[in-house]
Amino acid sequence: MKNYSKEFLIDLYRTMVRIRLCEESLVEPILKGEIRCPVHLYSGEEAVAAGVCAALSEQDYVFGNHRSHGHYLAKGGSMGELIAEIYGKEAGCSRGRGGSMHIIEPKKGMMGAAPIVGGTISLAVGAALASRIRKERKVSVSFFGDGATGEGVLYESLNFAALKSLPMVFVCENNLYSTHMSIKECRSNLPIFYIARPFGIPAFRVNGNDVLKIYETAKEAVDSCREGRGPVFIECLTYRLRGHVGPDD
Repeated sequence: MKNYSKEFLIDLYRTMVRIRLCEESLVEPILKGEIRCPVHLYSGEEAVAAGVCAALSEQDYVFGNHRSHGHYLAKGGSMGELIAEIYGKEAGCSRGRGGSMHIIEPKKGMMGAAPIVGGTISLAVGAALASRIRKERKVSVSFFGDGATGEGVLYESLNFAALKSLPMVFVCENNLYSTHMSIKECRSNLPIFYIARPFGIPAFRVNGNDVLKIYETAKEAVDSCREGRGPVFIECLTYRLRGHVGPDD
């Protein structure tokens, strides 16, 4: 294992614990009906957001999905504004009008999340294209679940990113379930990272609970993107500890 400073390791751990405590604090208010918007908890997947975002600069772009509290917090978003948003308060990061699935913090590079499956993948590609046109060294990261691999926009985005050699990292958080259906029931070819290979995109599968392995893989991918070598695909095998939506075990 590589040598890391104590401060770096503590920061990774702090990020993961911060995400977990934030998510678990929402369980009781959801059950009591105090929180009325749908909430997709990130408990169990903290290492993915922490590891990937640790490899990014504040200026790099992150695009999320319906389960993006972890991405928002790992990218430097305010916990207070996140909670306010989930409660529908004006002080929220989307002024209380978006709820749990519409969170954003452009100043930190968190460019937004949306509930449409695969809906922000093409937006991340557009941001990567803009970075290349402006000759910046910013990298775009798209976080999406295994369910998004059934959406055509992912394959269009893979092709375009490869064609234009864009500074783009595709991160698939494979938690083994699309809503309530096991991945074995909806995919004929289980290793998701294989889908990037026909497009000539370097692809990797990592343990989604190993934050250091995720960081190392993401760091290599981000550095490669900054050097103009095109997109990279990372599949993180993880598992959510709560239900698809809400706190159901």
